Amino acid sequence: MDAPRTAKLIYNPAAGRFPAWPFVDRARRVLEREGWDIIVLESRSGEEVERLAREAAQEECRAVFVAGGDGSVGLAAEGLAGSQTALAVLPSGTANVWAKELGLPHLDWAHWFALEDAARRLARGEVRSIDLGVCNGRSFLLWAGVGLDGRIINSIEPRERWEKAFAVAHFAIEAIWTSLGWTGVDLMVEALGNQWEGRFLLAVGSNVRAYAGGILELAPEAKIDDGLLDFWLIGGKSIRDAVVRATQILLGTHVDAPGVIHFRAAEATFDSDDTLPLHFDGEPALFAPPIQFSVRQRVLRVLTPRGGWPRIFSATTPTAEQR
Repeated sequence: MDAPRTAKLIYNPAAGRFPAWPFVDRARRVLEREGWDIIVLESRSGEEVERLAREAAQEECRAVFVAGGDGSVGLAAEGLAGSQTALAVLPSGTANVWAKELGLPHLDWAHWFALEDAARRLARGEVRSIDLGVCNGRSFLLWAGVGLDGRIINSIEPRERWEKAFAVAHFAIEAIWTSLGWTGVDLMVEALGNQWEGRFLLAVGSNVRAYAGGILELAPEAKIDDGLLDFWLIGGKSIRDAVVRATQILLGTHVDAPGVIHFRAAEATFDSDDTLPLHFDGEPALFAPPIQFSVRQRVLRVLTPRGGWPRIFSATTPTAEQR
């Protein structure tokens, strides 16, 4: 039998639509049967998730399994960046976009054994190196952006668990409410020696394809290991424009739609006259402009299911095998 592989399992009890501890514990037992030596740590804040992940890297653990949502996963990524400790997800959050990008099932009312399945598939998975985006010094795994979605997330987070149970409906209602009377955000964007200026519904730097909780595919050609971010500037200034743009993205016609600007770059600057509400991997923030985007290229090791070929990677082979 292989020597035990040491790992920390960080559990966020506030994540997701319902308490996930019984499912997390079953996933732990799956990992231990597969030869992992698991220490379970409970976190009570985002800062604690990042700290626990950083400590695991300092202790040279083979991996950190995060049982939580995209916010928890993104914070753990910051703690592990630049280390040899791989990030793995046991998706028990509300949206679980990172897990969806990897093709992993997530815990919900119809998938009671999702965490065990994810643990089984990751137990002898492959390690790949991926990029992290950076926005004014703060790293993100999935995306960071300003505009309507930033306003909505800043207005609804943090949420009570009962609100997460109706996450899509809650987000839609808040989107309508926030859009009433809103006329977009004036931005001046610089990248690749070019400038774009206008009024936008949202402006996003994306490291992955999926968006809006995985419901929409905003960046269909995005790769998470190519040293670039996909930037999308979605023009508009009314709730009618927001509905039109959402429909275009849902249908995949936004790529060539008038008023939509897309470019890929390693650096970009968003400037505005006002403080901007942002979101990082679905977590709220407020920044005074200018907002500087950059990329930390292949700075994070992630544990992915073995076999198959997740479309978000550009490299054709893993960076390392899980020994």
